[in-house]
Amino acid sequence: MRFSSRLLLISILILGFTSAGFVLRSDTYFQIQKNFTIFSEVYENITNSYIDEVDPERLMRRGIEAMLEELDPYTVLIDEAESAQMDIMTTGQYAGVGLEIGARGGQLVVIAPIEGYSAHRRGIRAGDVVKRIDDIDVSRMNADDLQSLLRGDPGTNVTVSIQRYGIEELLEFELTRETIEVRNVTYYSTLESDSRIGYILLRRFAQNAAEEVREAILEMERDEPLDGLVLDLRNNPGGLLDEAVKIIDKFVPAGEKVVWTEGRQSRANQNYETSEDAVYPDKPLVILQNGGSASASEIVSGALQDLDRAVIMGQRSFGKGLVQIVQPLSYNVSLKVTTSKYYIPSGRSIQSTPFVSEEEVSAMDEVPDSLRTRYSTQSGRDVFEGIGIEPDIMIRDRQQSMLEIALLQNSHYFFFANEFTAGRDSMPADMSRDEIYQRFLTYLEEQDFEYATRAERHLNRFRESLDESGISGSEELIDDMEELVRAKKAQNKKEFAEYIERELFQELVSRFDGNSGRMSEQLKTDEAATRAAKLLRSPDRYASIFKP
Repeated sequence: MRFSSRLLLISILILGFTSAGFVLRSDTYFQIQKNFTIFSEVYENITNSYIDEVDPERLMRRGIEAMLEELDPYTVLIDEAESAQMDIMTTGQYAGVGLEIGARGGQLVVIAPIEGYSAHRRGIRAGDVVKRIDDIDVSRMNADDLQSLLRGDPGTNVTVSIQRYGIEELLEFELTRETIEVRNVTYYSTLESDSRIGYILLRRFAQNAAEEVREAILEMERDEPLDGLVLDLRNNPGGLLDEAVKIIDKFVPAGEKVVWTEGRQSRANQNYETSEDAVYPDKPLVILQNGGSASASEIVSGALQDLDRAVIMGQRSFGKGLVQIVQPLSYNVSLKVTTSKYYIPSGRSIQSTPFVSEEEVSAMDEVPDSLRTRYSTQSGRDVFEGIGIEPDIMIRDRQQSMLEIALLQNSHYFFFANEFTAGRDSMPADMSRDEIYQRFLTYLEEQDFEYATRAERHLNRFRESLDESGISGSEELIDDMEELVRAKKAQNKKEFAEYIERELFQELVSRFDGNSGRMSEQLKTDEAATRAAKLLRSPDRYASIFKP
């Protein structure tokens, strides 16, 4: 009898242990069912009974968005239009006419026609204002809506009507949609300061990104090997993890574990190793990054930093170390949901803690090392977890003046370039840079260009805070301050002339020589690229950075 009771007790305990997972899972399913029932009843009652008529779809979307706000910033609902944009980012392809459209001065304008495609071949130019697509007036559309009209099935036609500076009537272009290959590497060249230092600008990590990097390196080394290479990942938001691993392949030997993921479910745990022969295995390498470098960009820079394979220059990266998958839902809607974290060779995560916006990244410079987890690179250098990837050499961006910001905000470089390049096929040989710059200043006067400095805004707020008696008693002081503001604004035009001229000539050169011309002009005065080239020409200093 005692034996039977003991056996029964053991059986009950075993049954309890084996069913614990089932009970826990059943409890989760019960909670889902219970709360979904409550939610659906609340939704139905508000939709049918609330005093004012409500939009059922908008109400539900707000409820879903509020639920997702409890999670990380990257778990989001994706509608049909956003799904199409995501497909472009991941596949690197879409069917269109090859136009980059943006808003300038309240109008939708051609930022640049993509070389080699229909719009470029038929003669649409940067600066053209888009007025109609077929019979549709686009003046009140945003750039995304206009791009949707331009996309369609390859081989179909679309008529684009544009207004060009200096020509009164609209110009109509019948364009043919074709498959557009979105380039990941948008520019590469050896630097003018040193023909043996290569430079590659990688904008995204869509399909074929690694192959484009490989081709760029081989092309630059076709005649003579490079002495050093600069890989520019600034403002690269990332993309496909596989492409990031394949890019690391190009710089380190096969068989190196460079990143892995860990999540709640076992299928989210994966290791990634290099598998190909490196095309640039051991020569000096510098990676440029900033606060806009995220996700796959940080995997590349962080892994190569941990392996002591590259010097990282610039600012701290964004800090996005979370992995998302896209789950298709009904009605062409998808859910992008975070399932795991990235980890790089030292063992650290690149995820910023807590979640921060891009604007907040630069404000985290003063977090003490004592509050972060310390890791080590292969050579024993200290690296830290918690705020993205920190550069080995910090290069801070110059703060733009209010004058420069106002010129960009009001698109004055863009519209002056429209006027200046009308009727020209190349930069005029009989006109110096200084003469062109003086014409720009004259253009600004004709446009009655004005802007407010910070001091001027403070003065205006001070004046608004005074009553009539205060104003009458402060007129002399206000006049003196206004005179100081005018003098400072006149000084600003001279103080920042160098930087204004740079922006102006980048815009002008791009009208004649496209993106490659703009980049060539920009690199002449790019501080980070210049300092990277200088470091690569100094083998001893380069090697010293990897010492603990």
